[in-house]
Parts: sequence; structure tokens; C-alpha cells
Amino acid sequence: MDTKEILKFCLEKGLLLDKDLLTFFSEELDSDSFKIIIEKIKQATGQKIITKELFEENKERVESFFSGISKESREKLKIRLGLTIEISKEIEKRVQINEGSAKMKRAEKELEGVKILSMHCLPGKKFDVEDFVNFYRTRFNEMKRVIQEKPAMDNPISIDKLNGAKQGVSIIGMVFDKKTTKNKNILIEVEDLTGKIKILVNQGKEELFKKAEEIALDSVIGFKCSGNKDILFANEIIFPETSLLERKKSPNEEHAVFISDVHYGSKNFMKENFDRFIDFMNGNLGNSQEALKIKYLFIVGDLVTGIGNYPHQERDLAIKDLEDQFTGISEFLGKLRKDLKIIISPGNHEGVRLMEPQPLYDEKYAWALYDMDNVILTENPAMLNIGAEKDFSGFNVLLYHGFSFPFFVDNVPRLTKERAMNSPDKIMEYLLKHRHLAPTHGSAQYFPGLKDIHFIKDIPDIFVSGHTHKSAITYHNNILVISGSSWETLTPYQEKFGNTPDHCKVPLLNLKTREVKILDFE
Repeated sequence: MDTKEILKFCLEKGLLLDKDLLTFFSEELDSDSFKIIIEKIKQATGQKIITKELFEENKERVESFFSGISKESREKLKIRLGLTIEISKEIEKRVQINEGSAKMKRAEKELEGVKILSMHCLPGKKFDVEDFVNFYRTRFNEMKRVIQEKPAMDNPISIDKLNGAKQGVSIIGMVFDKKTTKNKNILIEVEDLTGKIKILVNQGKEELFKKAEEIALDSVIGFKCSGNKDILFANEIIFPETSLLERKKSPNEEHAVFISDVHYGSKNFMKENFDRFIDFMNGNLGNSQEALKIKYLFIVGDLVTGIGNYPHQERDLAIKDLEDQFTGISEFLGKLRKDLKIIISPGNHEGVRLMEPQPLYDEKYAWALYDMDNVILTENPAMLNIGAEKDFSGFNVLLYHGFSFPFFVDNVPRLTKERAMNSPDKIMEYLLKHRHLAPTHGSAQYFPGLKDIHFIKDIPDIFVSGHTHKSAITYHNNILVISGSSWETLTPYQEKFGNTPDHCKVPLLNLKTREVKILDFE
């Protein structure tokens, strides 16, 4: 950005800018990013002179000031300013909820009846091998605690405590390797923080063998065995999954609906169908009494179709600019009644990084959504609570777009055989069994952060995904499992991979009765 343009903008806003900052901004930022940042600083501090000292005095706000620029530029700025910022959980919470500009507040605010439970913090550093080691150690310890609490898991011991022949021994391990022997048995090698051991699962134990076939690499599993320090023989396999004791019911007659994969901006976007959906939500089509009880709309990824996501995507685009796509879909969502709470998480297509946790939409492109008072933007994955009040704990809703799904369909024989990309509820049940959204390394791109963001620590009442473009609903251990359909007709690229999408199917959940119905706008 030209220094003259920077000075002109600051003059118009009644601001003075430090010379060093002027040089940095001119080298690192485009015009739109600079203007967003200056507005945030002005609104948050009220200062008219922007200097290095201003940042020293507002260290806890720096992340929110510069959330609109690339991570690389953000780190360069911190170095240039001489700032070393350690964002503790408390600081992170203040940054995400209480600080920043008005637009950031609107993006991460808590509307009445909606509370964001997950806020992911990534360390501002380059990752190395040691980070991955610590990451997996943390995952192991967290999941070990979960399995230890299960009644079936009595007195587990560490692998280095195995010695002579034992008839009843319990261990908890992370799956290092799994293979089929020449005798068609399954040999699983597991490790804990003290060592490794091989566990044989005999094909003659039919139910146990089926369980072993389901085990994902890198997952943490409990085993009850016999054997010795050289090899163990499995008698029981304990997954970390858990059950909800009941299906909670709200004291209020309220509804929630769930959609995904709108793909606005595509030539194949089903505009007329989406118009009908909006008419219904506003009480102008069909059962208006039912529609007006809808309080929550969840959109679980791929709200817009984006640009450059696959080869020659430009051929499939009606709108070839990402900002225009976000502006256009915001106009659609702006037609919805204002008492409706709209919760939106990202997917593969909206111009955010693929590595998870995926951040909020870039305000530079999605500013129109940030301007909507009834919209909450979240990360992916995300956990939220809706409908809580004084004597009711509300519903915990887990949102995950589903990037890891194809990996498990390709690598788990049962899911491959059942063509589970057409039955995504089976994939979701598989992940709930492992209590993890991407248990195998390589199933999703991720940062080895301070905690494993894919570990399902708190059991949700509702688990919602998208990505497959297939509609599915089921219950798994009293957890409602929902997969969203698509609002984009079959593209040539999808057809090449044999996709058979469902269109315009909208699950509606009555939070008081827990009745679920599918609304069809196709």
C-alpha cells in the first residue's frame, strides 16, 4: 500500500501514525486490510496517535487488532514492535469476547440462548517434531483418563509392568500398528508412555474380531488380555465412546434447523429452492406456526463455493470473487427474520486454511456477515450450547464439517463396503466410538497445538456435519447425529468422483419433544 494513501486515510480519520508503523504497513498490507486494522485500533482504544507504545500498553488486544491479516504478517509485526505475547486461556477469552472492534464482537458475541464453548488457541511459533510428540502424549493422557473411568476397565497397568504369564491384565494403549497375520488373525501393536506390546485378536472370537477390525490407527483403546511381556491375547476391547443417560428435552417449544454446503456462487446453486427455504423460515410458506418456532439455524460449512478449490473450478462459478460470494449470500440470509439466531462454521471452500482448527471467516471478505446482528461465526470444529436457562442446562451441539470422512471410508473395510460416503451417519458413529473426529494421523490436516481439538472431551447432545452432501439422521447412544445435504446440483467435478448428492433436505428438531423431521425443498 502506498505511503501517501496511508497518510491520506489517517488524516481523514484524524489520526497520526508512527513512522516505523507507516513503513511496515506500506510494505506488508493491502489497502483493505490496513483500513480494517486502523478502524479496530481506533474503536478499541480511542487513541488518535498510533505508536509502538500503544501496542505495549494493549498487549492483550494485539491478536484482535491484527486478526484480519495473514499469520506471517502478524508475526512480522510483533517482531518489529518487540512484542512477545503469550496468550493464556484467560487472555484468549478476553480477546475473543470482550476486546477488539465492534465487528469482532458481533462475530464472537453470545446471542441470548447461544454460548460458544470451544475457543482454540494456537501458540505463535513454528512447529517441530517435539510439538507433535507432546501433542500425542497429551492426547494419550486425556483419552486414557476417559477409558480408565469405564467399569469394564479394572486396574489397568502400564506396559513396562508386564512380566510373567498373566490371565487377567488390562492395559490402555495408542495403536501404533495393525495388520492381519497369515492365519487371518489381527495383530495390534500398541504403545503407552513406557513401552510397546503386541496384542493378538483371534478370528475365532467373532464379536471381538469385528471390534478389532474397527480400530483406527493412532486411536487410544483399552484391552483386557491374557499373556506375558512378549505378547498379549485380547479377551475384551474397550473403546472410549460413552452414552448419554437421556435425551434432554427443553421446557420451551423451540425448534432448530440444520443445513450445510450451500455453495453460493456456484453456477449450480439452487436459488429457487433456497428462496423457498427462506420463505418457509419467515412463515410465508407451509406450516407458519411451526416455522415461527424455529429459533436456531445452523450452517455447517461451505456456505459459499469459494475459488480455486479444485482444478478448473472457475468453469463452475457464477460469481468469481470471494468477497462478492459472501456479500451475495449475506443478502439472502438478511431476508430471514431478525429473531432467528444463525450459527455458521467454515468448511473447505470459504477461503480459510484447511488445517484445523479452521478459523473464523476472513473479515476482509466476509464483512457482510460480520455486520449481521443475529449471526454468530465459529471455528471448525466447534462446540456450542443452545437453549440453556436457569433450570435447564441446554443442548451441547458439536459442529464438524467433515474433512476426515473420506479417509475413514477409504481405510476402514466396513465403511468402504457400505459405501459410507453415501451414509455419513455411519462415519459419524465410527468417530463417536473413538471419541475423536480424526483419530488417525493424516486423516485431517491439523496443528499440533496445546490440546487435541479433535478429541471429543465433552459428549454432545447433537453432532452435526456436512461435506458429503448426503442427508442422514440417526441416534447413537442417545446422541442425535445429523448430516446435511447440499444446495448445489451435481457438478462435473463431483460427477467424476461418483458423488450422488442429496439436495435441499432440512432436518428440523423440536427441542421440547425431540421429534425430528426432514423438510424437503427440492
